[in-house]
Amino acid sequence: MPITPEPNTRSVTRDAPRMYPPDLRPLLQELLAALADMDLAHQGEVAIVRGSNAEEWLKQTVIRKLEERHRERRAPYVRQLTALEERIRRLAA
Repeated sequence: MPITPEPNTRSVTRDAPRMYPPDLRPLLQELLAALADMDLAHQGEVAIVRGSNAEEWLKQTVIRKLEERHRERRAPYVRQLTALEERIRRLAA
């Protein structure tokens, strides 16, 4: 008996490329790039601390402070991104 592949269950809307209003695309890209840059810098800082010769309790303290600072720095960008995504959803409706 031949084995038939399962039907494609992916929805058509998920497969379609996302279309953003051209006037909002640069802001969206800028916000995403800024967040990516922050995340990369944060990962590097944490890696430096983890690789240091400091005692573990001190490493954990510094990493917690780095995490807090990272969340605080990201927060305004995440808020802007959330507002922009909501605006895009409203325009698409």
